[in-house]
Amino acid sequence: MFKEDESILIDGAQKMGINLHKEQIKKFSRYLELLVQWNQKINLTSLKTPQEIIIKHFLDSISCIKVINKYINIEGISIIDVGTGAGFPGIPIKIVCPSISLSLLEARKKKTIFLEKIIEEINFQKVEVLNGRAEAFGKCPDYREKYDIVLSRAVALLSTLSEYCLPLVRVGGLFVAQKGRSYKEEIDKALKTVQFLGGELIGVENVRIPFINQERHLLIIKKIKDTPSKYPRKEGLPQKRPL
Repeated sequence: MFKEDESILIDGAQKMGINLHKEQIKKFSRYLELLVQWNQKINLTSLKTPQEIIIKHFLDSISCIKVINKYINIEGISIIDVGTGAGFPGIPIKIVCPSISLSLLEARKKKTIFLEKIIEEINFQKVEVLNGRAEAFGKCPDYREKYDIVLSRAVALLSTLSEYCLPLVRVGGLFVAQKGRSYKEEIDKALKTVQFLGGELIGVENVRIPFINQERHLLIIKKIKDTPSKYPRKEGLPQKRPL
């Protein structure tokens, strides 16, 4: 990582109240290097420059940490990142908070191969890569209602995301969805679905990402009761026919 890129990462994190130490910066640097290399072979991100990746992926991902800490102590908890793609927001959060247990759920095999390479290269502990769809894992007893926090940055409507994510959250845990400017409209359309699936919207947090002027909102949904056993429905239905 060039010095100017490193300073963007360090300064941006500091603006969000996070002080990165040398080992964390080294891990971010290796992650960036591999991401740029692999992006030439498979489509991991549309962002091309290191600065864009640092701001719109790394800083955007770790912006979740302070918000999560308002609701639950992030240290040592279990997190699953649904539709993680190239590892966002899960891997940057893991670098900053190494005590968490992290599952990275991704349907596309090429991307899971990249994620496994990252885990090997950065020598992460307590990280697993899950290749498959959320509908399948949400039905599996080993994963259903097992996680303290389910995170998703996936580009899907909140009603669809809720069916993917809420079955994975333990009762008392949180589903945290990263959203842009259309979040209010999505909430209005999805509120009944959220409640039906066992969730309750308990907060909407506005987040500022350093160096860019884009709206970011974290929707905080608490799991207050078990999700009905029928859900999630079979693969593809949550997206084709949202509840």
